[in-house]
Amino acid sequence: MPGLKDVKDKIEGVAKTSQITQAMNMVASAKLRGAQDRMEAFRPYSDKFAEAMKDLSGGMSGSLPLMEVREVKCVEIVVITSDRGLCGSFNANILKIAKKKMKAYEAEGKKVTFVTVGNKAAQGLKRTGNIRKSFKDIMGKFQMFNAREISQDITHNFLSGESDQVDLVYARFVSIAKQIPVAEDLLPIKPVEVDENEPVPEKEGVSGAYIYEPEPAEIMEVLLPLYLNVQVFHGMIEIGAGEHAARMTAMDNATKACGDIINDLTQLYNKARQSAITGELMDIVGGAEALKG
Repeated sequence: MPGLKDVKDKIEGVAKTSQITQAMNMVASAKLRGAQDRMEAFRPYSDKFAEAMKDLSGGMSGSLPLMEVREVKCVEIVVITSDRGLCGSFNANILKIAKKKMKAYEAEGKKVTFVTVGNKAAQGLKRTGNIRKSFKDIMGKFQMFNAREISQDITHNFLSGESDQVDLVYARFVSIAKQIPVAEDLLPIKPVEVDENEPVPEKEGVSGAYIYEPEPAEIMEVLLPLYLNVQVFHGMIEIGAGEHAARMTAMDNATKACGDIINDLTQLYNKARQSAITGELMDIVGGAEALKG
C-alpha cells in the first residue's frame, strides 16, 4: 500500500489539474458564444448564395472552366481542422473521414493530394506524404481573405489540370454535444438539372422564376470564385464553433474524471491512514504486553 505522503501528493496534483480543466472549460464557453453567433449569422448568407447558384446553373447554357467535368485521375481533398488540440475526438473524426476517402480513391487507381487548413490536419496527414500545401496557424483569427487565399490556390490547381476533382472535409456544427464530420464536393461545380414541367414552389406568397440580366453564364463567371470563397469560409466557421464546443465538452468530462480520481485517492488515503494507525496501536499494545510479561 502506498505511503500517506505519496497519496496526498497525488490528490493535490489531481486537484490542480481539475482547476486547470475548469478554467479551460470557462474560456472555451466564452469563446463559443462569439463563434456560434458568427456561424449563425453567416449560415443564411451561405444558404441563399447556394440557392442562387443552383438557380443560375439550372438555367445556364454551356459550361465554364470551373464546371468542367473530366476524367478523374487526381483528386484533391481540402481538410479543415483546428490549430489546437484538447478537444476530444473532434479533429480525429475529421482526419478519419479524410483518410477513408483517400484509401477509397487510391483503391480506384486515382492519385490523392491534400490541402490542409489548421495545424492538426497537417500533423495528422503528414505521414501520408500526400500534402500539397498547408495553411497553418490561421484558425485562431481567420477572416474571409484567408478563405479567398485557400480557394484561389485550389482553383489554380484545378484549372491547370493538376487536379480533376476537389472535395471539402470538415465538421458541421449541430449542437454543443454534436459535431458531424462531412465530406462535400467542391470542384467541379455541378449544374442543377431543372425540369421545365415541374411547378416552381411558392415562397412566402411569391411564385415564379427569376429573369437574369446579363445572361446566367456571364453572372456565373463572376460568382463562381466568390462561391468557392463562401464554401471554404463556411467550413472554417463551422470548425471554429465546433472546436470550442468540443473543447468545452472535453474539459467538462476531464473535470468530472478528476473528481472521480480524487474520490478514489481519498478512499485510498483513508485506508492507508487507518492501516498506519492500526499498526501503531498494535505496536503500543504489543509493547504493553511485553512490559507486563
